[in-house]
Amino acid sequence: MAKTALITGITGQDGSYLAELLLSKGYTVHGIIRRSSTFNTSRIDHIYVDKHDPNAKLFLHYGDLSDSSQISNMIYNLKPDEVYHLGAQSHVRVSFDVPEYTADITGIGTVRLLDAILKSNNKNKIKFYQASSSEMFGRSSPPQNEKTPFKPCSPYACAKVYAYWMTENYREGYEMYACNGILFNHESPRRGETFVTRKITRAIAKILSGKQKYLYLGNLDAKRDWGYAPEYVEFMWKMLRNDKAEDFVIGTGETHSVKEFVDEAFKYADLNSDEHLKIDPRYYRPVEVEQLIADSTKAKEKLGWNPKIRFKDLIKIMIDADMRAINLKAIGEGDEILNKNFPDRFWKVD
Repeated sequence: MAKTALITGITGQDGSYLAELLLSKGYTVHGIIRRSSTFNTSRIDHIYVDKHDPNAKLFLHYGDLSDSSQISNMIYNLKPDEVYHLGAQSHVRVSFDVPEYTADITGIGTVRLLDAILKSNNKNKIKFYQASSSEMFGRSSPPQNEKTPFKPCSPYACAKVYAYWMTENYREGYEMYACNGILFNHESPRRGETFVTRKITRAIAKILSGKQKYLYLGNLDAKRDWGYAPEYVEFMWKMLRNDKAEDFVIGTGETHSVKEFVDEAFKYADLNSDEHLKIDPRYYRPVEVEQLIADSTKAKEKLGWNPKIRFKDLIKIMIDADMRAINLKAIGEGDEILNKNFPDRFWKVD
């Protein structure tokens, strides 16, 4: 019998890839979207079929993580087999500007979902995935794994730590299948344009087209473990295939600075970063996380985690996609990498 999944944050990078994956596996997928005067569904428009179509497998529902009664009604009426909680106020720098909102949506929003599952008639049948973040580790010494203490350095990270422990609390206290995927930075052509990796690759495409001259960034010294989002999304699904609910750290095991990302990206596009890069203090965080690097030993040993796309390949994939997005001819190495590593990929070509 086909399974039913509910995805919060379905219109985001991870949500769109996850929806494609689950549909390819025969799921019926329900997604929560916020009501807005403008549509924000561009990442999933290609897989959406009108709900009245007999072939429809993807259904969108207006909702908000701040509305507990609506969330409860959705869990009760849809009776999902799996809930993937990806929705959040997810921008670290923005969380310093809206800390209360971040706490409510990113932190308490998780509790609203967990409580809705607990109070439903299917609490022992619903599997719950919580999108935790490497930002929770903050200033803990790298590499970081499941036993590394959390030392959050932003309102976003603090809210994610709260959501993490509440997920554990509901798992242990109520015997719910609830797990945390502590995912390190994962990027793609669908990454939001205000996130640093996409900001860089999009700027390069615009510079090549003559539409932009400068790229403005903040701290170039911060080091992150960057991977390819579709691989991470598939592992979310694999986590819920595990016999018991467990938490897993997911990353590539490599760390690179923002400056390295800039240099590699400009090199691939045959541009000189010194001519186009400018530093703007507005993009610095009040408290910075200096270095994150994943120790995914547990995920490798228990669930076979083995990422194919590494740092330089990721950059090529993103730049090629951003060049095509503004009608430039892609350099092409990124496309070759995708075709070689994922000949039967579940997601569309971006």
